[in-house]
Parts: sequence; structure tokens; C-alpha cells
Amino acid sequence: MGIKSNIGVLKPVRPKEKFLVFGSPVIGEDEIDEVVASMRSGWLGTGPKVARFEEDFRKYKNAACSAALNSCTAALHLSILAAGVKQGDEVITTPMTFCATVNAIIHAGATPVLADIDPVTLNIDPDAVRSRITPRTKAILPVHFAGRPCEMDEITSIAGENGLKVIEDCAHAIETEYKGKKAGTIGDFGCFSFYVTKNIVTGEGGMVLARNESDIARIKVLGLHGMSKDAWKRFSDEGYKHYYVVEAGFKYNMMDVQAAIGIHQLKKVEEYWKRREAVWQRYNGAFEGLSLGLPASAAPDTRHAYHLYTVLIDEERGGISRDEFLNAMTANNIGVGVHYLSIPEHPYYQKAYGWKPEDFPNAMKAGRSIVSLPLSAKLTDEDVDDVITAVKNCLGV
Repeated sequence: MGIKSNIGVLKPVRPKEKFLVFGSPVIGEDEIDEVVASMRSGWLGTGPKVARFEEDFRKYKNAACSAALNSCTAALHLSILAAGVKQGDEVITTPMTFCATVNAIIHAGATPVLADIDPVTLNIDPDAVRSRITPRTKAILPVHFAGRPCEMDEITSIAGENGLKVIEDCAHAIETEYKGKKAGTIGDFGCFSFYVTKNIVTGEGGMVLARNESDIARIKVLGLHGMSKDAWKRFSDEGYKHYYVVEAGFKYNMMDVQAAIGIHQLKKVEEYWKRREAVWQRYNGAFEGLSLGLPASAAPDTRHAYHLYTVLIDEERGGISRDEFLNAMTANNIGVGVHYLSIPEHPYYQKAYGWKPEDFPNAMKAGRSIVSLPLSAKLTDEDVDDVITAVKNCLGV
């Protein structure tokens, strides 16, 4: 299904009549037909379509090996375990991320340690990472925020100097590249999300890339109850296969019904990326000079995935607070998001770890002013016009 656009042409604007859902995906007839084929086949769980999606994604990323799971959270959890992180070890990550990043560290029995962000890129600051290393540190978990790659040369250098594993959180970074390398293949592990708002979707779903086949083999075992390899084939037409439980694993496997969507989404990943890039550039042009902080441009020799278009609300300049702006955009029938309140803003982490927002001033400031505007390949030119009009209305322009 092609996506036609006149995105560079300014058209008359009008108030939005129907609520614009934030992050709504494009679903075509090929995805629907593939899901129906899975339903008709009777094979709904982990099976041949999961294996196909794993291989297609591995080839797209030029990775050594891959494992499909039911979420990026599962991918992070199992990657941390496969990295050899144990109870009492520390893993350094960013305070500007979704709670799943930190929760995965906790569920692996380790202690999360936060390093503040760069105030321009909103990615983890390598200098802050270096300052947080202790004898208990075993891994660094950078998040490619909004689809912009972290400074991976510095991060991998720090890891190498200290004998640490690097686990890339690529939930925003399917198409992201850094100096000729694809995100998720630079560290020891790369973890991806196919949640319904992501650049390609399976409804719920995730993927792990790794350098070593032995790590992926263990992740596949851990992801299906700890059962021996290829246990999913035990009901296939090859004949019943006995399985053995070799570890106390988890129920993290992807289903063929999910993979059926992902197979066709992946075929259109570049088409969707181009559309989001066009929307991104249109926003940049329309918002230039307004009382907003705009997202940083892609760095040289990198590729931005254009997953989130985030603006920073400047209450002093614009006369409107972030939360007032959120409410005003909703009143204009435009769905918006907050990515993210910094992790130390949340009561659980304050209580469990004693974190205070002011201890991470860059993340605190960004998290209290940030808003994500709609950015999806599904957006029509009219939708984009409506978002621009709503932003200007809210700012009194």
C-alpha cells in the first residue's frame, strides 16, 4: 500500500473534526491476509512464521543472530540475564526512558544505576556513565531516545575499558544507524519493540539481536519456560518431540499471529521511515521561531529513526505550562504523549532507591517540559496541517 504525499505544500488549515489518535499504525490488507492465513492454519502459537520473522529481521539489521519474543521488556530482561548479570550487580542506564528499561534490570535481580542525559540530544551522557561505574557495575544499558543513536563509540570504549557488557535499548530505533552500523548490532545485545505505537508493529512483540549464537540459544530457552531448544516443534508434523526443562524460564515467546503482522510490516519499514521523515521536516519548518524547544537534528554519519517528535514547552516564553499544553492539544482533538517523565519522578523508585529528580537535573528539566506530537506513517497531509494549527492555537500564535 503506497503512501502518497504533498507534504511540502502548505494547504489551508481547519479545526480538527475527529480526534487524532497518537501513534496509530498503518495496517494493510497483506497483514490482515497473513493473520487470517495463520488462523485458518490452526497454528497460532510460536511456529514457522515466528522463525521467518526472526530471520527477516536479522537480515534487515545485518545481525549475527536473533530471537523473537513477546515484548521489548522481555528482550531486555533476558539479555541482561544472558549477559551474566547476577543478584547484587549494577547496570547503568538513563533516567529518560520508559519504566520497562529500569524494571528489566530489577527483575534480573540487579540494581539500576542512573546516569544523567545530555540536555540537547536527551540521550545518556557518556561522561555521566563513566562517573557512575563501581566495582559492582556489569553492564551499560543505553536507550536510543526517540530514534537518535547514543554516542556509541564512547559508550563501547567505556565498556571495553571496564569489562562491561552493552545492551542497547532500541525500542525507538528500528531504522537507526550510527557511523555505518545498525542500532542493536553495536553492543553485545540489541532489544527492539513492535508495540502498537512503534515504527513497525505486531501489536505486542519484541526481538533480541546478539553477537553470539550461544547467547541467543539461551534467550530462546529462557523465553519458553526454560524448555530445550525447538520445544515449539513438539506438536509439528515432524512427529512429537520430548522436551526437557534446563532452566527456570519465562513465558516470553512470540506467537505466529503476531509474526504474521510483522513479516509484512518489515517489508514497508523504509517506506514508512520516509513518510515520517517528511512529517518531521514539515514540523521543523512550521515550528521554527515558536516558543518551543525542537528536537536536535540527526548527528553527522548517523540515521535517525524518527520515532518520536518531541518538543519542550517553555512556560516562561510561551505563557503555557506543559500540562496546560497537553490539555489544550486534547481539546483541539489532537492526541499527544509524554516521553517521558524522568524515572526519579515516580514514587516507586523514590521509595525503593531514594532517587530524587533534582539529582538528575537534565532529565528532570526535559521530563517536566516534554511533549510528543503525532508522528506516524498513517498521518495524512491534512492531519499534519491540523497538528500544526493546534500547536499554534495552543501557543496563541
